[in-house]
Amino acid sequence: MEMSDIVHSLEDKSILITGSTGFLAKLFVEKMLRVQPKVKKLFLLVRANDATSARRRVEDEIASKELFKLLKEKYKESFNLFFWSKVTVVVGDTTSENLGIRDADLINVLWREIDFIVHSAATTRFNERYDVALNINTFGARNIMLFAKNCARLQMLLHISTAYVTKEKEGIITEKLMESDELLLPKAEKEAELIEKKMKELKNACASNKTIMFFMKELGMKRANKFGWPNVYSFTKAMGELQAAKLKGSFPVAILRPTIILSTYKEPFPGWIEGVRTMDKIIISYANGEIACIPANLDATMDVIPGDMVVNAMFASMTSDYDPNLIPIYHVGSSSKNILRFNMISDTTYKYFSIHPFTTKDGQLITVRKPFFFSNMFPFFIYMVFIYKLPIKVLLIVATLLCSQRLKNQYNKHNQAFNNIMLMVKAYNPYTHMLGRFDDTNTEILRMKMNRKDMEMFSFDPKPINWVQFLMDIHIPGLIKYGLN
Repeated sequence: MEMSDIVHSLEDKSILITGSTGFLAKLFVEKMLRVQPKVKKLFLLVRANDATSARRRVEDEIASKELFKLLKEKYKESFNLFFWSKVTVVVGDTTSENLGIRDADLINVLWREIDFIVHSAATTRFNERYDVALNINTFGARNIMLFAKNCARLQMLLHISTAYVTKEKEGIITEKLMESDELLLPKAEKEAELIEKKMKELKNACASNKTIMFFMKELGMKRANKFGWPNVYSFTKAMGELQAAKLKGSFPVAILRPTIILSTYKEPFPGWIEGVRTMDKIIISYANGEIACIPANLDATMDVIPGDMVVNAMFASMTSDYDPNLIPIYHVGSSSKNILRFNMISDTTYKYFSIHPFTTKDGQLITVRKPFFFSNMFPFFIYMVFIYKLPIKVLLIVATLLCSQRLKNQYNKHNQAFNNIMLMVKAYNPYTHMLGRFDDTNTEILRMKMNRKDMEMFSFDPKPINWVQFLMDIHIPGLIKYGLN
C-alpha cells in the first residue's frame, strides 16, 4: 500500500507557526494533528501579556472551535491531553526582534529544535493603519527571517503571502518576485522613517488617538496608491516578500500566494470559515438589504480557492525538495484551471437569498432585489448620492429643525451605514474589475511531484469544483453558520 511521503516527512518534527490564531493557521494545526499525530511539537506564536493569557487565547480561539470536532470525536475525553501534548504556546510578536520572545531559554530551545517555520502572521485589512500594516506584513517578514537564521535544524521556511501582491489587472500574472526597484516599490526602512516623522508631527500637535488613526490609514492608502497598489494590505505584503528574499539565509524558503480564500471544500468538513472575509462582506451586505448594486465587470475573474486546499498546498510546498539558492513561488488559486466569473457569484447569491432570506431584528423577511451593476465608480457614486445620501441629508435637516434626538440618532446610523458601504465598495473595486489570471505553473509542478496517496490526502486541484454548487450548498451556508457567529 502506497504511503504518504508528506505525512512521513513530518513525523517527529517541530514546527513554529506564526499567526496561529488566524483562519489558515487553525486549519493547518487541525490537519497536522489529524493526519500526523506523531508530529513532535507545534510551537504556536501568540500575542499576549503573559503565558497564562496566551494559553487562554489558544484554548478559546483554537482548541474550542468546532473545527476540531473530528479530533474530539476520535480522542473523546483525551482530546485536551493529546492537544496539549503536541502544542506549546509561545508568547511573542513578529513585529519585534527575536519575535518578541522574552524567555532566553525558550529562544534557545526553538533555535535548537525547530525543523519548519510557517509564517502566516498578517493583517489583511485593506484600510489598516499604515504603521500597523508595515510592522506586521513587512517587518514581521524581516524578523522571522532573522530568527530563522539561528535555527540549526531548519529544513524549510514557508512564507504565506497573497496573489494580489501584483499590480497587474490583465493577462497572465506570473509566479515571480517583484523587482527590487524603488520606482516600483519603496524601501521599507524609508517608509518606516516617513511614518515616524508623521507620528512625531501628530503627537507634537497633541492629536487624539482617533485623529492619529485617521491619518495613519490615509497615509497608508496614499503611499499604496502612489506606487500603484489598490490598498495597504497588498502593498505591505509585497514589501514583505522583498524582505524575505533579501534576508534569505542558506535554508530553503518558499512563498505561497493564495488568491481569495473561501470556506473549506471537504476537510475537516465542508463550509467551515471564520469571520466575514473579502468578498463575503459584499454578500452579507446584499443579504441584509444594505446594497443592491456595485461597480463591477460581470466578466471579471474572481479567483477564489477553498481554505482546505490552501492548507493542502502548504503541506506540499513545505515538504518538497528545493534548491536552497532559489525561492519558489506558488499561486494557489483557480483562475488558470477552473475560472469563476463575477456574474456567477452575483446570480448564485441572488438565487440563494431569494430562497433563504435573512430576517430583520423584528422578524420581517428581507426581500433581496436582483442586483445590478455599474461599469465604474463614478456612475455608482452619483447613484448612491441621489438614492441614499440626499435623503439622509434631508433627515439631518429635519432632525435639526425639530431638535429631535431620535431623528439625529437615525441620521447617524444611516450615515455611518452609507459611509461603510462606500468604503467597502471602493476597497473591492479593483477585484470586481480584475481580468487577469494567475499562472500556476510552479504549483502544478509541485502537484505532479506528489505520489498518488499525497494527491488524495493533500489535494489542491480546483478543477473538480462546481462553483455554483459550492457557493449554494457549502460556502454561503457555511458563511452564515460559522462566519457570522
